[in-house]
Amino acid sequence: MSTPARTPRRSGIRGGETASGWLFTAPMIILLGLFLVIPVLMALWVSFSDWNGRGSPFGGTVSFVGLDNYSALVGGGGLAEQDFGTALRNNAWYVLLVVPIQTMLSLLLAVLVNRQILRGRGFFRTAFYFPSVTSSVAITVLWLFLFSASGAVNKLLAFIGVNGPNWFNDPSGVLHNLLGAFGVETGPAALTGNTFLGISFWEWLAGPSVAMSAFILMAVFTTSGTFMLLFIAALQNLSGDVVEAAMMDGANGWQRFWRVTLPQLRPTLFTVLTLGLIGAWQVFDQIYTGTQGGPGKTTLTPAYLSYQAAFTNQAWGQGAAIAFILFVIIVVFTLLQRWLLAERGVSARRMRPYLPIPTSGGSK
Repeated sequence: MSTPARTPRRSGIRGGETASGWLFTAPMIILLGLFLVIPVLMALWVSFSDWNGRGSPFGGTVSFVGLDNYSALVGGGGLAEQDFGTALRNNAWYVLLVVPIQTMLSLLLAVLVNRQILRGRGFFRTAFYFPSVTSSVAITVLWLFLFSASGAVNKLLAFIGVNGPNWFNDPSGVLHNLLGAFGVETGPAALTGNTFLGISFWEWLAGPSVAMSAFILMAVFTTSGTFMLLFIAALQNLSGDVVEAAMMDGANGWQRFWRVTLPQLRPTLFTVLTLGLIGAWQVFDQIYTGTQGGPGKTTLTPAYLSYQAAFTNQAWGQGAAIAFILFVIIVVFTLLQRWLLAERGVSARRMRPYLPIPTSGGSK
C-alpha cells in the first residue's frame, strides 16, 4: 500500500519568513517615512509654493508658484541670484581644497600609523582621531581664538617674520592676493565683463577668501582622523602576497604603493571621497557659529543661505529651493566621482608586453 506524497511546505515557510521580515523592519520603515520621506516631500512642495512660514504649507492661503523660487536663484538677476552665486563660489572653492587635502592627509596618516615598526601606534591613532569626536562648535570657538588678529597663529607667524592677516575679517581672495603681489590688480575684460549667477568670472577665480581659508584648515584638521581609520581598516585587510610578489619583481616602495596598494584601496577611496564631498557641500555649523557668512559674504555657503532665507527672511520657498539645488549638485558630483573611480579593463596597449609573441610559420 503506497503512502500519499507529502506536499511541500517550503512556500509556507517562505511566507512566514517574509511576514516576519516585514514585522521586524516595520518600525524602522515607519520612522523613516514619518521623519524623512514625508518631510522631504513637504519641503519639495514648499519649494514650489509661496509659503511664508505661517500656518500650514497646505493651507488655502498658500499658492503654487511653479519654478519661480528656482528661477529667482539661477536667473532672476537680483540679490537672490547674486547671493546664491556667491555661496556656490565660496563652497566650490571649499570643496575643491578640502576634499583632496583631507583625503591625501588621511591616507598618509593611515600608512604611517599602520607601519609595524612604529611604536605607540595606539597613541597616535587616538591623537589623530580625537579632533573628529570633538564638538564642531567647540572646535570653531577654538579656531576663532587661534586665528584672531592677536591669536597664536599670528604670534607664530610673527616669530618667523611674517605679518599674519586678520583672518576672520579679511574678505580678499587668496588667488587675487597672490596676483596682487605680482602687480595684477584687475582681470581682463573677458573675465570682468561676463557674469555667471550674478558674479563675474574674475570673482569666481578669486579663490577662497582669507576667512574661508581658516575654515578649510579647520575642516582638514577635524575630518582627517575619521577617514584615517577607514584607510587603516582597508590596509589591514590587504593581502601581503601581492606586495611580496612586487618586491620580488624589484618594485621600490613608491611603485608598490602606487601600483599595488592604492588600486586595492579603490572601494575605500570612493567611500572617503563620497563622504568628504557630501560633508563639504553641506558645511553649516562652522559658518553659523563662526562668521555667519561674513566678512563681505565670503564665507556664505548654500546650506547657511538656505537657513538664512527660510528662518531669517521668511522666504521658505526660496530656502527649500536652495536645499534641493544643493541636493542635485551633490548627486551629480557623486555620480561623476563614481564614474571616474570605476574599474576599467586593461587596454590592449598595456597588455601587449604580456601577450605571447605569435610565430610567423609552423615547424617542419
